[in-house]
Amino acid sequence: MKISTLVVFGALALSACSTVTDGPGYDPIPGSITYTGQPRTKLTKSPIGSTFAHEFPANGGQYVETYQIQPDRSLKIVRRIFQPDILNFND
Repeated sequence: MKISTLVVFGALALSACSTVTDGPGYDPIPGSITYTGQPRTKLTKSPIGSTFAHEFPANGGQYVETYQIQPDRSLKIVRRIFQPDILNFND
C-alpha cells in the first residue's frame, strides 16, 4: 500500500513538472513564432521535415515548442511542452 501511494505521488509530481502535447499541429499562442502568421523569411537552407525548438516565457513558466519545416517552407508546431517555474509557485 505504501509503495503504490509513493508511486502515485511520484507520478503526480513528475506530471506537474511539464505538460507535453503531441499531435498533428497546434494553434499558435502568444510567443509562438507563427502567432502573427508565418515568418516572412523562408528557411531555404534547412531540409524539409527538419525540426527546431523555440523557447519563450509565459504563464509563470516556459513553453518549448518544436517546429517542423513543411514542403512549402512554412512552419508547423508539432510539439509543445510547458514547464512551470516551480520557484514562483508561492507568489
